Amino acid sequence: MSMNNVRPHLTLLTEEQKHDVHRYALQVLETAGVRVDSPSALEMLEKRVGSSRVEGRTVRIPRELVEWALQAAPKRIQIFDRRGNPQFHIGGVEDRIRFGIGVTALYYQEPETDTPVLFERKHMRDMVRLGNKLPHYDMVSTVGIVRDVPEHLTDLYGSLEHFANGVKPLVLLVSDEHRFDDVLRMFEHLHGDLGEKPFIIPYFNPVSPLVMNAGTVDKMRIAIERGLPVIISNYSMSGATTPITPAGTLAVLLAELLAGLVIGQLYKEGAPMLLGMLPVYFDMKTLMNFYDPQSILVNLACAEMMAFYGIPHCGTSGSGTGWGMDLLAAETYWMNTLTFSLTKGGIAPFVGDTLGSKAISPLTFIYCHEIIDQALRFADGFQLDEAHIGLEEIRQVGAGKSYVAAPTTLKKYKSGYYVNPIFPRWSMEKWMEAGQPHAQEWLRKYSIEFLKDLPMPEDYEELIRKGEVYIEKLASGK
Repeated sequence: MSMNNVRPHLTLLTEEQKHDVHRYALQVLETAGVRVDSPSALEMLEKRVGSSRVEGRTVRIPRELVEWALQAAPKRIQIFDRRGNPQFHIGGVEDRIRFGIGVTALYYQEPETDTPVLFERKHMRDMVRLGNKLPHYDMVSTVGIVRDVPEHLTDLYGSLEHFANGVKPLVLLVSDEHRFDDVLRMFEHLHGDLGEKPFIIPYFNPVSPLVMNAGTVDKMRIAIERGLPVIISNYSMSGATTPITPAGTLAVLLAELLAGLVIGQLYKEGAPMLLGMLPVYFDMKTLMNFYDPQSILVNLACAEMMAFYGIPHCGTSGSGTGWGMDLLAAETYWMNTLTFSLTKGGIAPFVGDTLGSKAISPLTFIYCHEIIDQALRFADGFQLDEAHIGLEEIRQVGAGKSYVAAPTTLKKYKSGYYVNPIFPRWSMEKWMEAGQPHAQEWLRKYSIEFLKDLPMPEDYEELIRKGEVYIEKLASGK
């Protein structure tokens, strides 16, 4: 980076506070401990920590083991696309935030009306293609749970569409823990070795508070054995599954992440892992969860703690609020995206969900893409040097004259500032002449047209054919 680059930075924790947070998380692990529901993982931990630290399924993890795991885990992870091309790194000091769409939604909001309908294979197909078309999405997460196939095969058919409809890196969520290995075997059948140039990043959740559930740790082992980078991310509801204070939530969630890191490194020392939090609040009146400003602060604190540890970070996209792509959704997405862009590098893979994360909206994908564009431009700052100041041009234009025809203006006016592809820059008169359109309806009109052209990968039909044959054989037991 140029020394003359002026960039904004957002700092939350002092160095002393980072050490304090780490100490609190270690105290949680050494006193309360974590419950480990996987027999094989429990046995592995007992051998490492000693039987005196194990009581039933509760394991009190010593700080020495945590420090070992922090040293063992890679500090930077290279991610490829499906064709084996390098795409980006996660974890380096100079690596910027990377965004992705998807959330494992149950419903799809139709772009014409915002009406939620059951999420189907065609929705997975179109939304994966949409994520591949929009350039500021660096990855595509599992967008939804397809519900127009037999329930016991939903992860297989959904993952097949996820795999076949684009080439960008995939963040993989499998709802049925018993199907996780089947999904990876299907990918290997279609692609070959998954670990050599990893483009699939499986995502796992422990259960707050302080439970390393069997599904999470056993699937993690399956992925790590294949050489895949994995995400350990906890979803909390402050006041319900974690303490209601931000500090208490941070300490509990960080303890869970460190426990997951220890287990992953015990499975395979040097396994690439990303850690992160999805911290929300729980409204006791409505029984709904929601993001608020302090949730965003916890996410930023986690980002700083991961940078402190040198561990790649996976944070929140600030999603789930809103009844579609409306004012409710916009305020949270803007606050999260802008603040997150001003922190250390990591990924925010879950853009696009609405209605308490039960639905996804293509309008949200499209609008948030422009939020990301502007946030990244803001985070990039600007150059401050003689060449960019243009002292000679300022002298030549002189006092009281216009820069409209200045050489630098003519050279840069098309690229020197942000132009929104969705909303035109109209005067009041032009807006009134157009019938005083509402911005949300203008977004709807733009999105419907945009969705008409979603390019299909050239190998889509072949992959779908081979994948469906594989699923049919698996389902029939052949």
